Amino acid sequence: MRRTLPHLSLWLALGLAGCGSTPPLPVQPPPQARPAWSSELGRDIAIHAMGLAGTPYRYGGNTPEGGFDCSGLIGYVYKSRAGVAPPRTVAQLAGFGQAVDADDLRTGDLVIFGNDPAWHAGIYVGEGRFVHAPSTGGTVRLDRLDNRYWARQPVRYRRP
Repeated sequence: MRRTLPHLSLWLALGLAGCGSTPPLPVQPPPQARPAWSSELGRDIAIHAMGLAGTPYRYGGNTPEGGFDCSGLIGYVYKSRAGVAPPRTVAQLAGFGQAVDADDLRTGDLVIFGNDPAWHAGIYVGEGRFVHAPSTGGTVRLDRLDNRYWARQPVRYRRP
């Protein structure tokens, strides 16, 4: 019996040591870097969007050379200035980011027109104005939210 006891003690000690150790944690990739949504970034987005005024409208367009539709303009500006790739359609943009109250609207936020479905979008640039690519035959332009046409449309705001 004396021989069995040391062996039993050794196995018990090894077993308990194995239970007490923690397995190594799997290596996690670093979280995707997202820009801090600062007022400086919002201004940069707005300035870039305003600089595209005069670019021709083109359905499905998403470059200054080829023209823009409203969601193509937003995608181009947000990707080039914030490194964010927003959804490509207005319907998808309507759920992008977080909802913002009109009282909390900041430069660089999205302006979404229409309820269900949403049918048009632009980038808020401050002082009640937004940049958008309005329609066939038009160009990217700056408009006021309180102008006769836009003030009558249902509108909501989103912040990426």
